[in-house]
Amino acid sequence: MSDLLKLSAGVSIPIDEIEFSAIRAQGAGGQNVNKVSSAVHLRFDIGASSLPERYKAGLLALSDQRISKEGVLVIKAQQYRSLEKNREQALDRLRELVGRVAAVLGRAKRKATRPSRSSRMRRLDAKTRRGGIKVLRRRVDE
Repeated sequence: MSDLLKLSAGVSIPIDEIEFSAIRAQGAGGQNVNKVSSAVHLRFDIGASSLPERYKAGLLALSDQRISKEGVLVIKAQQYRSLEKNREQALDRLRELVGRVAAVLGRAKRKATRPSRSSRMRRLDAKTRRGGIKVLRRRVDE
Protein backbone atom coordinates (compact mmCIF):
# COMPACT_ATOMS: atom_id res chain seq x y z
CA MET A 1 0.00 0.00 0.00
CA SER A 2 1.28 3.51 -0.79
CA ASP A 3 2.08 6.05 1.91
CA LEU A 4 -0.65 8.40 0.68
CA LEU A 5 -4.36 7.70 0.85
CA LYS A 6 -6.16 9.44 -2.02
CA LEU A 7 -9.48 10.69 -0.65
CA SER A 8 -10.90 12.78 -3.49
CA ALA A 9 -9.75 14.86 -6.44
CA GLY A 10 -6.50 16.51 -5.36
CA VAL A 11 -6.87 15.60 -1.67
CA SER A 12 -4.79 12.90 -0.04
CA ILE A 13 -3.42 12.24 3.43
CA PRO A 14 -0.41 10.26 4.64
CA ILE A 15 -1.30 6.79 5.92
CA ASP A 16 0.67 7.45 9.13
CA GLU A 17 -2.00 10.00 10.17
CA ILE A 18 -4.47 7.12 10.40
CA GLU A 19 -4.27 4.80 13.38
CA PHE A 20 -5.48 1.21 13.02
CA SER A 21 -6.13 -1.22 15.84
CA ALA A 22 -7.26 -4.82 15.54
CA ILE A 23 -10.12 -5.78 17.85
CA ARG A 24 -12.40 -8.75 18.22
CA ALA A 25 -15.54 -8.62 16.10
CA GLN A 26 -19.04 -8.85 17.55
CA GLY A 27 -21.88 -11.13 16.58
CA ALA A 28 -22.11 -14.64 15.22
CA GLY A 29 -19.04 -16.52 14.11
CA GLY A 30 -18.40 -19.07 16.83
CA GLN A 31 -14.87 -19.95 17.84
CA ASN A 32 -13.28 -17.78 15.12
CA VAL A 33 -14.91 -14.61 16.46
CA ASN A 34 -13.91 -15.49 20.01
CA LYS A 35 -10.22 -15.95 19.36
CA VAL A 36 -9.26 -13.88 16.29
CA SER A 37 -9.01 -10.08 16.28
CA SER A 38 -10.18 -9.45 12.74
CA ALA A 39 -12.27 -6.30 13.20
CA VAL A 40 -10.59 -2.92 12.73
CA HIS A 41 -10.90 0.41 14.50
CA LEU A 42 -9.74 3.26 12.29
CA ARG A 43 -8.96 6.45 14.23
CA PHE A 44 -8.35 9.71 12.36
CA ASP A 45 -7.67 12.95 14.22
CA ILE A 46 -9.28 15.57 11.97
CA GLY A 47 -7.77 18.60 13.71
CA ALA A 48 -4.19 17.28 13.64
CA SER A 49 -4.38 16.01 10.07
CA SER A 50 -2.84 17.54 6.97
CA LEU A 51 -6.24 18.00 5.30
CA PRO A 52 -7.01 21.47 3.92
CA GLU A 53 -8.75 23.70 6.47
CA ARG A 54 -12.06 23.78 4.60
CA TYR A 55 -12.20 19.97 4.57
CA LYS A 56 -11.47 19.88 8.30
CA ALA A 57 -14.24 22.42 8.96
CA GLY A 58 -16.63 20.47 6.73
CA LEU A 59 -15.91 17.18 8.51
CA LEU A 60 -16.23 18.72 11.96
CA ALA A 61 -19.53 20.36 10.95
CA LEU A 62 -21.06 16.97 10.09
CA SER A 63 -23.51 15.61 12.63
CA ASP A 64 -22.00 12.14 12.47
CA GLN A 65 -21.90 10.02 15.61
CA ARG A 66 -18.52 8.59 14.53
CA ILE A 67 -16.85 11.98 15.13
CA SER A 68 -16.09 12.67 18.79
CA LYS A 69 -16.21 16.06 20.49
CA GLU A 70 -12.41 16.14 20.32
CA GLY A 71 -12.58 15.85 16.54
CA VAL A 72 -11.47 12.23 16.25
CA LEU A 73 -13.21 10.11 13.63
CA VAL A 74 -13.61 6.46 14.67
CA ILE A 75 -14.72 3.91 12.10
CA LYS A 76 -15.28 0.27 13.04
CA ALA A 77 -15.20 -2.34 10.26
CA GLN A 78 -16.05 -5.95 11.06
CA GLN A 79 -17.96 -7.29 8.07
CA TYR A 80 -15.23 -9.63 6.81
CA ARG A 81 -13.31 -12.46 8.46
CA SER A 82 -10.03 -11.02 7.17
CA LEU A 83 -8.26 -8.19 8.96
CA GLU A 84 -6.96 -6.80 5.67
CA LYS A 85 -10.42 -6.69 4.05
CA ASN A 86 -11.84 -4.93 7.12
CA ARG A 87 -8.95 -2.45 6.98
CA GLU A 88 -9.78 -1.70 3.32
CA GLN A 89 -13.45 -1.32 4.16
CA ALA A 90 -12.63 1.20 6.91
CA LEU A 91 -10.46 3.20 4.49
CA ASP A 92 -13.27 3.12 1.90
CA ARG A 93 -15.68 4.53 4.49
CA LEU A 94 -13.20 7.30 5.28
CA ARG A 95 -12.92 8.10 1.55
CA GLU A 96 -16.72 8.16 1.25
CA LEU A 97 -17.08 10.54 4.20
CA VAL A 98 -14.47 12.97 2.86
CA GLY A 99 -16.04 12.62 -0.59
CA ARG A 100 -19.39 13.76 0.82
CA VAL A 101 -17.72 16.85 2.29
CA ALA A 102 -15.89 17.50 -1.01
CA ALA A 103 -19.20 17.31 -2.91
CA VAL A 104 -20.75 19.94 -0.64
CA LEU A 105 -17.68 22.19 -0.91
CA GLY A 106 -17.55 21.85 -4.68
CA ARG A 107 -21.13 22.96 -5.21
CA ALA A 108 -21.37 26.39 -6.81
CA LYS A 109 -23.36 29.08 -5.02
CA ARG A 110 -26.58 30.08 -6.70
CA LYS A 111 -26.49 33.46 -8.34
CA ALA A 112 -29.70 35.40 -7.67
CA THR A 113 -31.51 36.44 -10.86
CA ARG A 114 -34.71 38.31 -11.65
CA PRO A 115 -37.37 37.27 -14.14
CA SER A 116 -37.15 39.06 -17.47
CA ARG A 117 -39.87 41.49 -18.56
CA SER A 118 -41.10 39.12 -21.28
CA SER A 119 -41.34 36.18 -18.83
CA ARG A 120 -43.41 38.33 -16.46
CA MET A 121 -45.71 39.30 -19.34
CA ARG A 122 -46.08 35.64 -20.42
CA ARG A 123 -46.99 34.67 -16.86
CA LEU A 124 -49.61 37.42 -16.56
CA ASP A 125 -51.08 36.59 -20.01
CA ALA A 126 -51.38 32.94 -19.01
CA LYS A 127 -53.15 33.94 -15.80
CA THR A 128 -55.57 36.15 -17.76
CA ARG A 129 -56.30 33.34 -20.25
CA ARG A 130 -56.88 30.84 -17.45
CA GLY A 131 -59.19 33.29 -15.69
CA GLY A 132 -61.14 33.73 -18.94
CA ILE A 133 -61.67 29.98 -19.19
CA LYS A 134 -62.97 29.86 -15.63
CA VAL A 135 -65.40 32.77 -16.29
CA LEU A 136 -66.92 30.73 -19.12
CA ARG A 137 -67.73 27.92 -16.67
CA ARG A 138 -70.03 30.15 -14.61
CA ARG A 139 -73.80 30.05 -14.81
CA VAL A 140 -75.24 32.13 -17.60
CA ASP A 141 -77.60 34.90 -16.42
CA GLU A 142 -80.55 35.71 -18.69
